[in-house]
Amino acid sequence: MLQVLNPATEELVATVPAATPADVDAAVARAAAAQRGWAAAAPADRARLLRRFAAVVDDHVEELARLEVTEAGHTIGNARWEAGNVRDLLDFAAGGVERLNGRQIPVAGGLDITILEPLGVVGVIAPWNFPMPIAAWATAPALAAGNAVLLKPAETTPLTALRLAGLALEAGLPEGLFQVLPGTGPVAGNALVEHPGIAKIVFTGSTAVGKSIMAKCAGQVKRVTLELGGKSPNIVFADADLEAAAAATPMSFLDNSGQDCCARTRVLVQRSVYDRFLELLAPAIEEIVVGDPADERTQMGPLISRAQLDRVRSYVDGAAESASGIRGKAPEGPGFWFPPTVLTGVAEDAPCAVEEIFGPVAVVLPFEDEADAIRLANATEYGLSGSLWTRDVGRALRASRAVRAGNLSVNSHSSVRYATPFGGYRQSGLGRELGPDALTAFTETKNVFISTEA
Repeated sequence: MLQVLNPATEELVATVPAATPADVDAAVARAAAAQRGWAAAAPADRARLLRRFAAVVDDHVEELARLEVTEAGHTIGNARWEAGNVRDLLDFAAGGVERLNGRQIPVAGGLDITILEPLGVVGVIAPWNFPMPIAAWATAPALAAGNAVLLKPAETTPLTALRLAGLALEAGLPEGLFQVLPGTGPVAGNALVEHPGIAKIVFTGSTAVGKSIMAKCAGQVKRVTLELGGKSPNIVFADADLEAAAAATPMSFLDNSGQDCCARTRVLVQRSVYDRFLELLAPAIEEIVVGDPADERTQMGPLISRAQLDRVRSYVDGAAESASGIRGKAPEGPGFWFPPTVLTGVAEDAPCAVEEIFGPVAVVLPFEDEADAIRLANATEYGLSGSLWTRDVGRALRASRAVRAGNLSVNSHSSVRYATPFGGYRQSGLGRELGPDALTAFTETKNVFISTEA
């Protein structure tokens, strides 16, 4: 059994049966049978059912949000956005069902066309940091492209996934088409990865686990999409609007208590404005409201678990001898609480400066000029996201080209939109999710040549 704890109180919320390899095997068989009928259905009918699924989710946004607050410790505002994002992803994907077009290619002696066909059964292994939306990133386009989906949620956050599967049935999706398999990574997750009936694995999580999954998929030449870690830069040039940059910085790494691969945890500030930026940043950090995630006023909730709390604390304690910085407030007593923390005076290659902490901790490092900023921005093994603050459009374009990351934002901290592609460079992952091509990532391209010669 999986035990689900409320991260804000450490109280037991629910126990959920953990899937075994036999459960996975049976689920694959059901999914394969359902997928054949789903793929044969008229595109308009598939689109209509996905829109109905979106409408049912919309009717249950508040319920899903409250469930997310309970199992993941997300603030209620964030949780409502997450549930709404699932709805929007389903609507967006439904719009692509009837536009999943092949091509007609000019060739000699006949007509050549391509056909996009579904892969079959897709395995999705979702993380605990954004349980609902990241699960939907893969599930919605995979279903829209004509596939069946088996979703394994994280051990700590299975409740919203199970509820979404129930809502899918309420909306009229066929039995077996979208199934949720709560379980541990080494058992249920591994069974999905190694099952010959799974055509593709979509995984979001740590780089180490992603590499292991990729290696196992290679043995079967199985497709894989990986969204892995990050250590994203927030580059503030001297010509930027410093007040706006400083005001936006806290939630760029404190959103979801810093448990976000896109968190801007490396704040790079041009030396000539470094001191002034810190003066502006300090009160913004100290004013962040950390507390009960169900309270509408709360900006930051707890970490997900005791293990994650210990991990975050180890990085800060490890930097304590040489570092100074800014520290906010957090509740005491039960719950996995850690205060908003900014570290200064650390070496640019210190563990806290280059490794993913996955908590409410950022480092601030000075740089000299544009070239030095780019050097520092690229001085990690990751390349997922990042921000650039400048009034110089030319510099913004040059730096955007030079920073090795898949998602960059100028004078903002935006990383994810369902209508635009998302994914990382280097150790941050493989492949792209979301955007106009999301459905094609779950298809095979078949080429058909028709001779017209007599």
